[in-house]
This record gives sequence, C-alpha cells and structure tokens, in this order.
Amino acid sequence: MSNYVTRREFLKLSALGLGSLALSPGQQIDSQEFPQFERLGRVLAAGIPLHSRPTSESTVVRRLAEDEIIPVLRRVVGYQPFRINQTWVETLDGYIWSPEVQPVRNLPNEPVAALLSTAIGEGMWVEVTVPYVNLELVNPPARAPWIVNRLASGQRARFFYSQIVWIDEIKIGNEGQALYRLSEKYGYGDKFWAAAEAFRPLTAEGMSPIHPEVEDKRIRVDINEQTLSCFEGKNEVYFARASTGALFNFRGERVDEWGTPLGRHPIWRKAVSLPLSGGSAATGWDLPGVAWISLFVGSGVALHSTYWHNNFGVPTSRGCVNLSPIDALWTFRWTLPHVVYDPGDVTVGMPGGTVIDVMER
Repeated sequence: MSNYVTRREFLKLSALGLGSLALSPGQQIDSQEFPQFERLGRVLAAGIPLHSRPTSESTVVRRLAEDEIIPVLRRVVGYQPFRINQTWVETLDGYIWSPEVQPVRNLPNEPVAALLSTAIGEGMWVEVTVPYVNLELVNPPARAPWIVNRLASGQRARFFYSQIVWIDEIKIGNEGQALYRLSEKYGYGDKFWAAAEAFRPLTAEGMSPIHPEVEDKRIRVDINEQTLSCFEGKNEVYFARASTGALFNFRGERVDEWGTPLGRHPIWRKAVSLPLSGGSAATGWDLPGVAWISLFVGSGVALHSTYWHNNFGVPTSRGCVNLSPIDALWTFRWTLPHVVYDPGDVTVGMPGGTVIDVMER
C-alpha cells in the first residue's frame, strides 16, 4: 500500500463497500457497491475459503462468493501444502490464497461524447478499469460459449478489470446514464450495452513503441523458472513472472499437449484484443476480451494479459504464456512488429517479428 491505513480507517472504508451486497443462486455476487479502497481483489470462484491465518490449515472464517470484491491490505507469505505459490492476500477479516484473487482497482471514467473515425469504422478501444461491469445482451440469442454458459447457469454476464473491447455506439440509458455498445471484432457477434464509466479509452500514445530504435530484441521464456526476460543485445531490460502451459490437468494427469512449445519462435501477429478459445467440449475454454496478444506459434500460442487467475510463476495455461496486465502491455509495446491504434492488429510474414526463445534449463 502506498499509504498506511489504520485498522479503524480500514473498518470505515470497508463498511462503505458492504452495504449493498447480494448473492445470486449460483453464489455469484449479484450486486455490490465497490469498497472505497485503493487496492481491491476479485474472488475468482464460488466457495473459496477465507482463513483466519495465512495457511490452509487454519480456521475457515467463511466461504466467499464468486466476483465478491474485497479490500486488500497487503500480500504475505504463508503456507499452502503441495503448491508452489505460497503467497496470501490479507484482508480485514482473514486471508485468501492469492492465486484465487484477481488484483483490481475501482477507477471510474468520464464517458466520451463521440467516437473516433477509424479505418474499421466509428469506434474506440476501451479497457475495463473497475472490478467488473454488468452487461446487457443487445442481440439475443447469445452466441459465444462463455455468455451462453453464464446465462444458462443464472449468472450475470460481465467484463472484468483489464479486459479490452471495442465500442461502436454511445447512448443515454433510461436513467440518464451513458452506455457504450461493446463488441469483439473477431468474436461470435454478440453485442452488449454497459455503463460507460467502467471503461477507459485507450490512446495511441498509451500503446506507442518502447525503444523503437533498437532492432536487436529477443525474449527468453524459462519454463523451469516460469519467468520472462526481455533482452536488447546482451542486456536484460525487463523481467516478469509468467505462467506457461500446465503440466497436469485437474485430475492430476499429465497433459503434454498443454505445454508451451520449446524452441525459437518469431512473433507473427499482434492484436490489442482477441477472444481466445480452444479445447474439447469437456475441457475447453472461451475467454473474451483478452488484451495485449502477441502470437508466436501458428497453433495460437501467445503472450497475453490474464484476468482469470493470479498464479504467475506456476504453469497454469493451456500452452500460452500468461502475464499480468502491466507486464503484457510493456511486452506488447516493446516487441516487433509495432502495432498502431488503428486498426490495432498486424500480421507479418517470415522471418517475423521479435523472437521468443522458450527454453527448459
């Protein structure tokens, strides 16, 4: 935390966020006034335990609801048996194992009055800067698996902190609130209305190249250490924890096809935002609005931002290199090819862009 907050002050701040909280039948938060606190966390699944101490062997204070937004005091090292990640999040009432909490903030925005005129039509790239925002489907029935599954289970359709989508229309709702119409340029065609204040418009300056004068750039992804390093010549200029392909599935069975491919791979496509999906009907995934994507294997393996887990430093993905939103953005801006705001997507032929060296030492 940037400023010290006393226990009494924290109690006061937390109470402001707990006054309007409701649970849906699926144990997902239906509505909640976000706590007025600098650092927040979004609970990533229903039933996650809040412990009295930073260890799984301590008393469970209560079970948390999916998408519950909690104030965060700090991160601490605790004990979680049989797991690599031993980091916990301290809250007012107890401790949560950090991989199960997405770090978020609540930064509402002033809605824009007009859209940009671009090569792909009127619109604008926007990023979610609040813990989550509820969506209203404009053109039912739902098409994308993620929205179909959520609606079928009685859950709210939402976008979450750090997701990036395209807006192509603005209107004023019945209650006088500005709304954006959201879409995914390469998605299934679903469109949504959502509160405009939840989204920060991206700018060309905010995605401008980092060190564009340097041509000798490469990235090293270390599978053993679960790290990403950016080099200019022999100098390491950036370092981040990453999550590469998982080694085992949820049943403890080894799944080699989930591994991140070893070897040297040039980036062949970069996009501000894409939906990512794959797998079988039983073990598949469908993730909308994934930001800062740098594809480096033809099968769809990429560096990208991650909002659905907080387990960096541990193999977690289905082949991609998962990064925090900050690390994904820096890497996106630094690597070649460079991407301009309009249209926010570029594909290059061989020999490709910046080489990503995936190694296992």
